[in-house]
Amino acid sequence: MPWLFVFILLLSGCDQMAQQPRADAQEASLFFPDGKVNQAPPVGSVARGELAWETVLDERPPLSDALLARGEERYRINCVPCHGLAGDGLGTVVQRGFPQPPDFAEPRLVQAPDRHFIKVITDGYGVMYSYAARVRPADRWAIVAHIRALQLARTAEVAQLPEADRRALEALP
Repeated sequence: MPWLFVFILLLSGCDQMAQQPRADAQEASLFFPDGKVNQAPPVGSVARGELAWETVLDERPPLSDALLARGEERYRINCVPCHGLAGDGLGTVVQRGFPQPPDFAEPRLVQAPDRHFIKVITDGYGVMYSYAARVRPADRWAIVAHIRALQLARTAEVAQLPEADRRALEALP
């Protein structure tokens, strides 16, 4: 019977949780020194799942038709307005007065490692802002694969093409 008394005593303390002060987002707060309810996360904190999300960037996936197709799709959605369909830096925003991004066929970009493009997509570069929140990490690799395909398409010589492709190209008017 004494355990029942202890149990009832413990339950009576739980009611304090129901009467806690609370505040809505954007409301003033007396609890925090800056007087705001919304607080920045502590320096060095990582959102749940963020590390697993970013581990996709550790290794380049194997080149495949599916990766290239996904890269073309994501490139058309995110990159074409500035970089243009051919990767020449002549997108529609350039025609409206924005600064022209570099041509992907420039020797320095052809020779740049894949990680350079991953870093630029993730962190931005020059006047290009970060696309980390807009392009999933796996899609960044796909876009890099498409950029490499654009570079190859613009710098390859006709003599290097397979016989069937060379004939098809030469048959065009």
